[in-house]
Amino acid sequence: MTRYSALSLIVAGFLFACGGDKSSDDTGDDATTGGTTGGTVDSGEPLDPLCVDAPVVTWDSWGQGFLGANCQSCHASTTSDRHGAPEEITFDERDSALAVADRILARSAGTEPTMPPSGGVSEDDRYKLEVWLTCWE
Repeated sequence: MTRYSALSLIVAGFLFACGGDKSSDDTGDDATTGGTTGGTVDSGEPLDPLCVDAPVVTWDSWGQGFLGANCQSCHASTTSDRHGAPEEITFDERDSALAVADRILARSAGTEPTMPPSGGVSEDDRYKLEVWLTCWE
């Protein structure tokens, strides 16, 4: 419980009291609960602090474009030269990217990202990547 701020607990309590524990639709885009991963769960646990006041970024509104522009040169199933990227790691579809969300976060977000190897991704986009994978999908 120490990982959550007092504000997170207050927000989570408010959302829970207002029906914020409703399950999202199958797209994972339920803005009422903060998405499927970062929202409240049946036990009433608070939102992930990252998700409080986070922008809504989904596969359709942001993820697909980001992965296409920054990752697909090596991680598309149709790429002829993957530059050493594992064959099984492809981001052609939402579900294939989400299946390796933890790996994406470990390598592309946080304080010392290693992907893409050429760099060039803004801090704002790295933040949105973390929010997309943590809060909305």
